[in-house]
Amino acid sequence: MGEDMKGKDTNEEQEQVVNPWEVSAKDGGKIDYDKLIDKFGCQRLDHSLIDRVRRLTGRAPHVFLRRGVFFAHRDFNDILDAYERGEKFFLYTGRGPSSESLHLGHLIPFMFTRYLQEAFRVPLVIQLTDDEKCMWKNLSVEESKRLARENARDIIACGFDITRTFIFQDFEYVGGSFYNNMVKVEKCVTYNKVVGIFGFTGEDHIGKVSFPAVQAVPSFPSSFPHLFSGKDDLRCLIPCAIDQDPYFRMTRDVAPRIGYHKPSLIESTFFPALQGETGKMSASDPNSAIYVTDSAKEIKNKINKHAFSGGQDSEEKHRKYGANLEVDIPIKYLSFFLEDDDELEHIKKEYAAGRMLTGEVKKRLAEVLTDLVERHRLARSAVTDEMVDAFMAVRPLPNMFD
Repeated sequence: MGEDMKGKDTNEEQEQVVNPWEVSAKDGGKIDYDKLIDKFGCQRLDHSLIDRVRRLTGRAPHVFLRRGVFFAHRDFNDILDAYERGEKFFLYTGRGPSSESLHLGHLIPFMFTRYLQEAFRVPLVIQLTDDEKCMWKNLSVEESKRLARENARDIIACGFDITRTFIFQDFEYVGGSFYNNMVKVEKCVTYNKVVGIFGFTGEDHIGKVSFPAVQAVPSFPSSFPHLFSGKDDLRCLIPCAIDQDPYFRMTRDVAPRIGYHKPSLIESTFFPALQGETGKMSASDPNSAIYVTDSAKEIKNKINKHAFSGGQDSEEKHRKYGANLEVDIPIKYLSFFLEDDDELEHIKKEYAAGRMLTGEVKKRLAEVLTDLVERHRLARSAVTDEMVDAFMAVRPLPNMFD
């Protein structure tokens, strides 16, 4: 078994469950990312790599890099080595369309991927796994395809460059060279291996067992002959949340056997629910997340009523003991979305010392998130059906590497 095939769960390792469909910590606790890195076999993203990004791109690293939101990687250094030698690469990320609107946690990989696209001036493919959601969420084919186009609007609203971006739905695109690569992957992965990585059981239908190959092959340039014909040596970088790592452990094990580079990954932590840092947000509980469709009033109410506070239960005690920043959700959300490093540090210092109250921190968070959601809403309202069609059109990208 190769180094990338680590990650099989045993009974002793069930303290926390992290896979593409479930994220939970034992007894409702926090996810232990150090344990996750050790279990998955990836590497922590250190300051030397972040400084190297600054040097190679000539621009400040994204806030998600500076603050450890993207915290782990697989061979990101190889991507930077190749880039420094004058070799380009391409980006690949995706979305499983299972809901009408996205919450803020869904935006994080796309906000970061847009930064990478702009900083390195490279092409991007975005996979909408409408087939996956049809199988896992028991949606109809037609509804899965509809949700994919709705989610594409939100993705386009993040500001991607249409001259460097190709968005595709699996139901519409899979075939030809893409399918050739799927079959090559499927022949390399035994049933025992896929069960070991993903935990499938005898009750799972065969669509689930075969799906991992569909998510694997966008990391191979020959899956997109209209983009990368003759560029089979092109490397791929995948920005994603760390729960997607099992797909790409499998992919990295197979890639050299069928003539491709192993894809590199840069992986993020999970965006916590308003109620506390116990995994991912629940789509069944609208009060666990801020959605890009929420009004300013809804955002304010959700933060005030549901955002777990590390402050004390009385003003007198708070002034004396200060807030516990480790568990405070408003501080964690500000760490994601408040751009100003100096302001964030000031808030954390004053709040921890008891000089700033929970209500003040929540008020500032509501302002930051309302501004973010309103900008996104305006951008989304400008995305027409014709724009979605244009991003999804199978065509060359004119400014791919300019």
